[in-house]
Amino acid sequence: MDTQIAQLIVNGISLGSIIALSAVGLSLTYGILRLSNFAHGDFMTLGAYVTLFFNTVSNLPIWVSIVLSSAITVGVALLIEKLLWAPMRVQRATSTTLIIMSIGLALFIRNGIILFWGGSNQRYELPVAEALSFAGIRVPLYNLVVIGLAIVAIAALHYLLQYTKVGKAMRAVADDIDLARVTGINVDRVVIWTWVIAGSLTALGGSMLGLVEAVRPNMGWFLILPLFASVILGGIGNPYGAIAGALVIGVAQELSTYWLRSEYKLAVALLIMVSVLLVRPQGLFKGTM
Repeated sequence: MDTQIAQLIVNGISLGSIIALSAVGLSLTYGILRLSNFAHGDFMTLGAYVTLFFNTVSNLPIWVSIVLSSAITVGVALLIEKLLWAPMRVQRATSTTLIIMSIGLALFIRNGIILFWGGSNQRYELPVAEALSFAGIRVPLYNLVVIGLAIVAIAALHYLLQYTKVGKAMRAVADDIDLARVTGINVDRVVIWTWVIAGSLTALGGSMLGLVEAVRPNMGWFLILPLFASVILGGIGNPYGAIAGALVIGVAQELSTYWLRSEYKLAVALLIMVSVLLVRPQGLFKGTM
């Protein structure tokens, strides 16, 4: 029993690390752009499929494929920003309008993926790696890779936000965009950096998800509820809170399978999200950077 619970906790940390990478991007886009982007999960899927293309069609090493995937996903995000979100900000579109548009964008991306890659499950071309054993707990090698990459990416994000001019400008815009503009901060540049960071982390999260399970068109859509639950739990607009929330959601979902069937994982994420909204709507942490 104890070993099984420990195994589920380790699995939950791996899942939480994947969710954390994408939840940070979702938190940044809301905190800076005030955009609740329901297409965020499908950007994860796009990142996974572009990695799949470079790895299986172009026969590039998986790590090179992941880097190229992140760059292309960022390019797509910046294109959509120019064609869609920037004009909507000029027109001062309501949050409801933006949500509906993001849902439409999610459907567009998902069906585009099905058009080009089909709807069947696919996998990266990776060497078979045996699971490592620690005190009776078996940890697949790629799960350890996922956790390690998540730690490195989050550490890099922390350095960028706290110790660079771009990071300080992003925090200022998140606090008060009008005041930031008056003090001379280039808000348009901050917006571009927001999409660069969010797009690269989200693509990385999708690629990491493809390392531990099959690549399929709805893989990101099934994570959209845990993503929002993580952001709400950690405090909307707080990337560090989103990381903590993602780990809690990941572990809670995996632990729930000890008592419940795996089909109820999403219900657990929903229950946590609703409970936080009822008891502490601002989340566990202050909702700023």
